[in-house]
Amino acid sequence: MGLSSRSAVAIHALTMLARWDRSLTSAEIAESLASNPVLVRRILGSLRDAGLVSSTEGRGGGWSLARGAREITLYDAYTAVEAGPILSRHAHPPSDACEVGRHMQNLLETEFRDAEQVMQERLGRTTIAHLVQQVLAAERGAAPANH
Repeated sequence: MGLSSRSAVAIHALTMLARWDRSLTSAEIAESLASNPVLVRRILGSLRDAGLVSSTEGRGGGWSLARGAREITLYDAYTAVEAGPILSRHAHPPSDACEVGRHMQNLLETEFRDAEQVMQERLGRTTIAHLVQQVLAAERGAAPANH
């Protein structure tokens, strides 16, 4: 299936929930994403199924982190919302009559598997807490000077 924007939406939502450390509605998260609340609810549902967020119904309800932001990695968010390998494989087997076609699936499988392993390791090193720290640092750097 390959990488989609679902991962970016999931990571954005998790970072928002960690930043404000309170329940947020899907509408509040969707506003930050400039996106549709229905899409956001669908992503949040997948994050809930993975045990990363929880929801509360009714007045004052919303979404919140189910685990600490230091315990949630970007790879956790990715696996909660994406299905299948990151890099798309051949949709159907290439021709065995061609010397390239005969070998390309095995060659690409090795390369793609290695690349996916590197991505998994990299995303597994970054936590949602780390992204919150980066957001706060970027905000401090972007704040206008008071004169």
